[in-house]
Amino acid sequence: MAIVEIEGLAKSYRIYQKSEGLWASVRGLVHRRYRTVEAVRGIDLTVEQGEFVAFLGPNGAGKTTTLKLLSGVISPSGGEARVMGHVPWKRENAYRRRFALVMGQKNQLWWDLPAAESFRLHQQIYRIEPSRFEQTRDELTALLDVRHLLSQPVRELSLGERMKMELIAALLHSPDVLFLDEPTIGLDVIAQYNIQTFLRHYQQLRKITILLTSHYMKDVLALCRRVVIIAAGRIIHDGSLSGIVNRYGGQKVVSLQFADGRIPADLARFGEVIAEEPPRAKIRVERRLVPDVLSGLLSSFGVEDVSVEDPPLEEIIAEIFTRNGEPPERQVGQVPELLKEE
Repeated sequence: MAIVEIEGLAKSYRIYQKSEGLWASVRGLVHRRYRTVEAVRGIDLTVEQGEFVAFLGPNGAGKTTTLKLLSGVISPSGGEARVMGHVPWKRENAYRRRFALVMGQKNQLWWDLPAAESFRLHQQIYRIEPSRFEQTRDELTALLDVRHLLSQPVRELSLGERMKMELIAALLHSPDVLFLDEPTIGLDVIAQYNIQTFLRHYQQLRKITILLTSHYMKDVLALCRRVVIIAAGRIIHDGSLSGIVNRYGGQKVVSLQFADGRIPADLARFGEVIAEEPPRAKIRVERRLVPDVLSGLLSSFGVEDVSVEDPPLEEIIAEIFTRNGEPPERQVGQVPELLKEE
């Protein structure tokens, strides 16, 4: 069953162009110049119940804007969207009680109060029955191992601990849909792993629908089977991670270990040398040429070990972004944060 249905969704902003200099500022009081930024350009998307979908894209691609549209924080310039049958920007209470939005760079907890107090406030806002509230709170704090921190002011918590508390606050009312915008931004490796483990377990346990934006490929690899890539406000790929590699990964990385401990001087004739640490080296080769290259390497040199792998996902994604980038004259860029909060 489709939980999220998007058709032709678009969002543009009108931005004041301020010129430099005193006289330009004075003229600006009478005659102002504006330009239009198209943050989202008519995207179509359907997400089924229980899916864990990643939104990938460079800064300003429209990822966060899309999540804000779907959560009703802002209204679109065009197109339609329904989440669980609700139009998000109508901001109906029935819809608000069924989703949650967590933004890695925004706080929803009271900074100077213990998290337990903010949780109580959420209980009142969402009208959660006391017994259900306590059961859910205890379950979530146990899963995230933060029960001993509930009485500590939020400002005294580490970044990773605060993000755990943010997730608990978002899940107290047991939403059916969870929007996550950079939930692991700024976290260390251990904190990232803990958040990933919790989200994977919780999603499998509750079968909720989750839409995630992240710049960390480890988040995507650990959590999502389906990936939607957005560039310049448009969806350019919608499918599996393996589909990205098959569609865009036109090259392979061949790793070699040479028997005599030396790297051949003419290794570059077989492909682009991307790493040299004697007795090991790596070369990048066109996918279709791999069989011929391996045959030539093994017949020309003493090779103790060889492996063939796809390039790192980060490289493939970066290449997709570059390939689908928009020139500056199209006036598509990152929307100022102040305007995005309208």
